[in-house]
Amino acid sequence: MMGRPSLDSLSSFAAVARTRSFTRAAAELRVSTSALSHTIRELEARLGIRLLQRNSRSVSVTQAGERLLQTLGPALADITGALEELNRERDLVSGSVRITATRNAFETVIGPMLPGFLAAHPRAHVEVLIDYQLRDIIAERFDAGIRIGEKLEQDMIAVPVGPALRMAIVASPSYVDAHGAPRTPQDLVGHLCVNYRMMASGQTLDWEFERDGRALAIKVTGPLTYNEPEMMIEAAVDGLGVAYVLEDQAKPHLVAGRLVRLLEDWMAPFPGYFLYYPSRRQMPPVLSALVAALRRSR
Repeated sequence: MMGRPSLDSLSSFAAVARTRSFTRAAAELRVSTSALSHTIRELEARLGIRLLQRNSRSVSVTQAGERLLQTLGPALADITGALEELNRERDLVSGSVRITATRNAFETVIGPMLPGFLAAHPRAHVEVLIDYQLRDIIAERFDAGIRIGEKLEQDMIAVPVGPALRMAIVASPSYVDAHGAPRTPQDLVGHLCVNYRMMASGQTLDWEFERDGRALAIKVTGPLTYNEPEMMIEAAVDGLGVAYVLEDQAKPHLVAGRLVRLLEDWMAPFPGYFLYYPSRRQMPPVLSALVAALRRSR
């Protein structure tokens, strides 16, 4: 039984028949003239009929070749159009991207770039889950997450999407008037400190300090523990204790005089937020576009 000719060989025949030239068809198909001639000979042998007449000067199409071309031309055009449409769909930024982030990461990194991103990609949909524990983004079907760099898993691709951060020790002026200001990190042991509970580990966060190349971490105690920085700041503003929070979160209250900084010379900058995602050979266009937008907005 005659074998079925390949799509490539039929496309090669159509190119030669349309251009009436092996040289022009070979250039169009980006193959050598000899390779094209070999393809046509194999096609004719497989079909058992001559499709083209050629001599040293010209190429013409046989009656059988004309009949084949009449059917083949529209079919090849449909196939080409369908493949081009697939390529456009592949490159089109559309669909959903799911991200897990802390509220501060959203407000400082994602939120500012969203208007421009959505305007540029109206078929994109961004879903954000505000959360404070590290999620297994593969198991929980997230496309990416945004967290502070030092907390990321080693097997993730991480892209910096924000400036360096700095922590701040803050308290209200009334608290400092009543309890005094600590002069060293060790002095915090005698103060009412507002703790932060890390949901992933269940432990309270150590307060970290660094000065003159010396680093130390201190466990603090106090009457209040929260798992949201906003509540810690509110407690500090209300004079209920000393809080350890990101500098930019406390800044509006510092500027307004509702809070004052303590031990500022012990607070060193550290790498900020990173967008992280699993290693993929083919990243969805919507995620790729989001990564590019976040990098541009740094």
